[in-house]
Amino acid sequence: MKCDPTLYRAAPPSLAVKPRLIRHLFLPPLVIALMIGLGYLGFWISEHYGIRSLSENGQRQLELHARAVESEISKYTYLPSLLELESSVSRLLADPSAEHRQTVNEYLEGLNRRSRSRAIYVMDTTGRVMATSNWRDVDSYLGEDLSFRAYFQNAVRGQPGRFYGIGSTSGEPGYYLAHGLEERGKIIGVAVVKVRLEAMEERWQRARLEAFVSDENGIIILSSDPARRLKSVIPLSEQTKEKLARSLQYYWFPLNELQPLAREKLAEGEEKLTFPANSELESEEENISYLSQTRPLSDTPWNFTLLTPLQDLRREAINQGILVAVAFALVAFLLIAWNERRKVIATRLAAREALQEANNQLERRITERTTDLRASNERLKGQIRERRQAEETLRRAQDELVQAGKLAAIGQMSTSIAHELNQPLAALRTLSGNTVRFLERGQLDVASTNLKTINELIDRMGRITASLRSFARRGDDKGQASVGKAVDAALQVLGSRVEGAHLQLHSDFADRQVQIDQTRLEQILVNLIGNALDAMQAQPLPELWLEGEVFDGKYRLRVRDNGHGIDAEARKHLFEPFFTTKPGEQGLGLGLTLSASLAAATGGHLGVEHPASGGTTFVLSLPLVSPLHAEPI
Repeated sequence: MKCDPTLYRAAPPSLAVKPRLIRHLFLPPLVIALMIGLGYLGFWISEHYGIRSLSENGQRQLELHARAVESEISKYTYLPSLLELESSVSRLLADPSAEHRQTVNEYLEGLNRRSRSRAIYVMDTTGRVMATSNWRDVDSYLGEDLSFRAYFQNAVRGQPGRFYGIGSTSGEPGYYLAHGLEERGKIIGVAVVKVRLEAMEERWQRARLEAFVSDENGIIILSSDPARRLKSVIPLSEQTKEKLARSLQYYWFPLNELQPLAREKLAEGEEKLTFPANSELESEEENISYLSQTRPLSDTPWNFTLLTPLQDLRREAINQGILVAVAFALVAFLLIAWNERRKVIATRLAAREALQEANNQLERRITERTTDLRASNERLKGQIRERRQAEETLRRAQDELVQAGKLAAIGQMSTSIAHELNQPLAALRTLSGNTVRFLERGQLDVASTNLKTINELIDRMGRITASLRSFARRGDDKGQASVGKAVDAALQVLGSRVEGAHLQLHSDFADRQVQIDQTRLEQILVNLIGNALDAMQAQPLPELWLEGEVFDGKYRLRVRDNGHGIDAEARKHLFEPFFTTKPGEQGLGLGLTLSASLAAATGGHLGVEHPASGGTTFVLSLPLVSPLHAEPI
C-alpha cells in the first residue's frame, strides 16, 4: 500500500511563527497595563480601608475630646445663679451705695479666686456693671455699659445667657454665662461669669491633636492651630457680618473664610479636606489632606471638629500600590517562564504522557475525591467546634450584654444625675457659708436649721447614688422579685426625668411576687419607662399608665404612654438588636432586645400593643411564684 507523502509534510514555518509573534507583540503591553491597573487598585483599596480605620479611631477620639469640651464649658453653669443667694448682691442692686459696692466687689473677688474663673460681675437691668471681681485692675469692668451684649439681653428677659466673644474692654476672648437675678418674681439684675477656655487648646497642642471648635456662626473660637482661630468654616452672608460687627462679638477681626482646595463628603459628619501648600495654615511643600470629623456639642450650638492628617496614609497606600504592581509583574514573569518551560517539557514528554494518561487520570480522580472527602471532614469538624464555642460564648455573653445594657442606661442618665447632684452641692456650699456667719453672730437657731437642711441634702445625694449602685449590680437568672419594689426603684432611678417631664402617673397594679431576679426586673422597667419618656418628649401633657393583672398563672404588667407611637416600618424591627429610632448617640438599640431576652429566660414574654387612641403599650408577662394561690386583681 502506498502512502501519500503530503500527509507527513511539516507545516509551513510562517504558520508556526505567526502566533508566537502575536504573543511577543501584545503580551508585554498587556502585562504593563494590568500591572498599572492592579497597582492603582491596590492603592485605592489600601487608602479606602486606611481611611475607614482612621475614621473608626477618630470617632473614639472625637467622642472623648468632645465630652471633655462639654465638661469644661458646663462646670461653671451653676455659678451665676449662686449670686441669687447672696444678700449683699440684692442690697447693692436695691441701693447702689459705695459701701454696698465695695462689699460685693470683695465677695466677687474671693468667689472668682476660688472658682478659678476669669471674671465675675453684676449688672443692673440697664446693662451697667455695678460690681466686679476685677475692680482692682486697670481694665476693670466697673461702670461699663454692656447692654449691647447678647448674653445680657437674654438674661434680663429671664433666659440663660450663653455667649463666646472678645471682651470690648480688655480685648480678651472668653465664654460668658449670664443669669437673671430675681427677687419676688422680678428680675433686678444680671450676674455674669467669664471663663477662659484656652487651657483646652494647650492640652490639644501638647497631645499633638489637630482640632477646633466652631460656634453657631461657623466661626472657629478654639483651635489647636492659632492660625485657624477666628476664621469661618462656612461662608458668611453680608447680613451676618453686619450683625456680628454691631455686636462686637469678635471685636474687629476680619473673620476670613477657611476655604479648602477640595472637599469630599464621606459620611454624615465626615469629610476629606485638602488645603493648599501656600496657605497660612501649612508650610509643607505639598498640599495637605485631612480626614475631618465633626460632632455637635450638647447644651451649646457649637461643633467640635477633629482633623486627622492623611499624608502618612497616602504614602503607605502608594507603597502598597507599588508593591502590588511589582508582585504582579514578578508573578507574571514567573508564569510566562513557567509556561514556556511547560511547553518544552510537554513536547519532550508527549509520548510518555500518552502511555500514562489512563493511569494519571485514575490517580487524579482518586486524589481529588480523597481531597474532597478530607476537606469535607475538616469542615464538619470545624463547624462542630464553632457551634460548641458559639453555644458557650452565647451563655457567657448573656450576662455581659445585660450588664452592658444597664451601663448604657446609666450613661444616658449621667447628665440628669449630675444635675441632681450639682443642685445639692451648690446649696451645701451656700448653707455652710451662711451657717458659719450665723454661728459667729450667735444665731444658733438659724444655724441649727441650716445644719438640718444640710443633713437632708446629704441623705438625698445618698439615695441618688444608692439607686445607681443597686441598678449597676449584676443579677441572676433565678430568684424572686416584688413588682411594687421594682416599680419604685425604676421611678427612683428615672426620678429627675420624671420630674422634668411633669408626668402624670396612673398606677393600677398590686404588689405580687414573680419568678425573676429583682435587679433584672428593675432593668426591664427602667428600659420600658425610659422609652415611654422618650416617646412623650413632644407631648404637652404626658401621661403614663402602669396596670397589672393575673392571667393564666402569670402576672401581666402593662406600661402605656400617650406618646407619638411607633410607625409601621419600625414595628417590624422593634426587638432586633441595635435597632433604634432615637436620634444621634441617644440609644444603642439594645434595650428592648435585652428586656425581651431577660423575660424569656424566666419563662415570660415581652410584647407590644398599639392602641387605636394613640401611644404605645408594652405588655410584660412573668410567671408568679405561687400561681396556684394567685387571685385575680
